[in-house]
Amino acid sequence: MYGQLKSQLSRYMFFIPALIFVLIFMIYPIFYNIFISFQDLTLMNLKTGSQFIGLDNYTKILSTDKFYISLENTLIYTVSCIFFQIIIGYLLAVFLNQQFPFRNFFRSIMLLAWMTPLVITGSLFTWLFDVDYGVFNYILTSLSIVDEPINWLGQQNTALIAVIITNIWIGIPFNMILILAAMQSLPKDVYEAATIDGAKKLQTFWHITLPLLKPQLLVIIVLGIIYTFKVFDLILIMTGGGPVNATTVLPFYGYELAFVNYNFSESGVIATIILIILLAIASIYLYMIRKEEAQ
Repeated sequence: MYGQLKSQLSRYMFFIPALIFVLIFMIYPIFYNIFISFQDLTLMNLKTGSQFIGLDNYTKILSTDKFYISLENTLIYTVSCIFFQIIIGYLLAVFLNQQFPFRNFFRSIMLLAWMTPLVITGSLFTWLFDVDYGVFNYILTSLSIVDEPINWLGQQNTALIAVIITNIWIGIPFNMILILAAMQSLPKDVYEAATIDGAKKLQTFWHITLPLLKPQLLVIIVLGIIYTFKVFDLILIMTGGGPVNATTVLPFYGYELAFVNYNFSESGVIATIILIILLAIASIYLYMIRKEEAQ
């Protein structure tokens, strides 16, 4: 009896440090953030203490135009990035799944875009989109596509597009490598049978590849949404949320409320709304997975 108890205790000793880490650095901050979203915590009363004010912070945030602008920018940014990252990532995965010389080398090179720190990537694309000496404007004007250089990051109708293009470039390798790994695990005999039956490439993709890749694609989409939805550093580096809130997304709006306006409670409201949205997306994913397994 003592030996069995000692064996179980030794197992829990490996589990307890991880549990403590999760409780301190993940669970506690989440619940504390939700708690202060119902308080009036600002820089002025940080030491004296805040008071419970109910849903006043939520009412105030949800009645501002900037919240809906940030939400719209976040949705446009997330959907656009995920769509193009998966499409381009799939095409590259199909290409790199073929047999050709230096295939492994090209696979490794493709990962550089994803492995490069966002500070470097954001600074690089800020230079590429520069209105005076940017490479993009040089190419567009040289090919006579535009008559004069475009102020990509300085005008409202192009700033978000520039940030989206940057994030697409960053996320393509991540999607490519996951889709490539999923494609290499597909049974080859199914494709051989389809070829013998005279199936064309489009038919093979639609009726074989896509259904077989569906579980992996759902995981990739959910991970991409979570990673993209909480964008902050790229916005801070490239545009600072401007011009005129054209690139302000929900995480950046929460940052401004906390560290520019020093209203921690209102920032907690934004963080809580982001958490609810991501939990809803995760719930939809779990529902679809269970539905897929039940079939």
